[in-house]
Amino acid sequence: MEHAFDHRISNGLQLCGTLCDDSHMATNLAIDPDLLDRAVAVSGERTKTAAVRRALEEFIARRQQSKIADLFGTLEWDPKYDYKAARSRD
Repeated sequence: MEHAFDHRISNGLQLCGTLCDDSHMATNLAIDPDLLDRAVAVSGERTKTAAVRRALEEFIARRQQSKIADLFGTLEWDPKYDYKAARSRD
């Protein structure tokens, strides 16, 4: 039975390699089981892998957004610039 499961994983990875450009790497991580269960529950994902992927994507996005927020107040603005006139279709 385990051999059939390994065969399905192998076929799935081959298909994924054909359909997408993403590389996949099997990684063993020691993750708190309760934390992982909570992540699956709140994410709405059906698998632990999908929940971890979503959590990583959201973590990266949040960190990138914080870098953008750090730029507030660092740009020089021309107080005479009329942004409404620039959007005018006239």
